[in-house]
Amino acid sequence: MTDIHRDQRVGVYVDVQNMYYSAKNLYESKVDFKKLLDAAVMNRDLIRAIAYVIKADTPDESDFFEALRQIGYEVKAKELKEFYGGQKKGDWDLGMSVDMIQQAKKLDTIVLVTGDGDFAVLVDHLKAMGCRVEVMSFGKSSAKEIREAADNFIDMDDNPDKFLVDR
Repeated sequence: MTDIHRDQRVGVYVDVQNMYYSAKNLYESKVDFKKLLDAAVMNRDLIRAIAYVIKADTPDESDFFEALRQIGYEVKAKELKEFYGGQKKGDWDLGMSVDMIQQAKKLDTIVLVTGDGDFAVLVDHLKAMGCRVEVMSFGKSSAKEIREAADNFIDMDDNPDKFLVDR
């Protein structure tokens, strides 16, 4: 991995739902968000780490959000929306995009933790703004578009034990 140096100012933006379901579906496990943050930062200068979560009123949800804060994440939470007919939706794509664009001026490197291909256009925009963009996710559940758009793609499938709880 070239272009990585200690004095880079790094922002880490985590699509928690995307990571949660990828780990659950691929490995029947949970992501260790502390290990993930350490791997994303790589001993560089962490400016901001934001975990984007959806509130679903599940047991231990508030404990999980507090654990993320203790690790060093700023937690941004949004309510799960339920539509007529029972369909549920909750995503942070637009909010994450706005945050990254607004904060890009203060960062050298943006680490986007998601496999969602919808972010490929954002990655291109952030690169045009002068940021290095690294994407981290489980490759098996990552869209080709986002893997190809990134300056560097860190495939968490290459060493899943490094990123999962109790493995």
